[in-house]
Amino acid sequence: MSNLILPGIVIIVIIYGLYKKRDIYNDFTNGAKQSFNMIFEMFPSMLAMILGINLLLDSGFITKIFSIFSFKFLPVDIFPMAILRPISGSSTLAVLTNIFKVSGPDSLAGRIASIIQGSTDTTIYVLTLYFGTIGIKKIKYALTVGLISDLISIVTAIILVNIFFH
Repeated sequence: MSNLILPGIVIIVIIYGLYKKRDIYNDFTNGAKQSFNMIFEMFPSMLAMILGINLLLDSGFITKIFSIFSFKFLPVDIFPMAILRPISGSSTLAVLTNIFKVSGPDSLAGRIASIIQGSTDTTIYVLTLYFGTIGIKKIKYALTVGLISDLISIVTAIILVNIFFH
């Protein structure tokens, strides 16, 4: 069934375009041309964010800073994951892979990191990408609510894994 959804959507769009007597191919190519402008507008924000993330990860600064907070119920490997998750999904996927290699997927750190990866969002990335692209400067409560939601997910992951698996 899932293999039919995407072709079904394409067929529905084509039928709707024919019904409305639209030049579907021309509309598609115009949309593709407009997407290049959007990509060029997003590029500086994304480049700055990727550079900052790579500097933090490669320097080892985060791991060294949080090594003083190592507890039996809270592995130090989780801190880079918890800090970088609101910023970048791909960097935390690299951190998750590293946790799996070092500690194993069934370890305390592996389980907490897995839940963090699945239950949090890349809040700052999303706000930078979407709000920056359309030019919204005042984000009001979006950042606060997003980061609080991420924090609640991280704390809940730590508590649940310690209750059920430790």
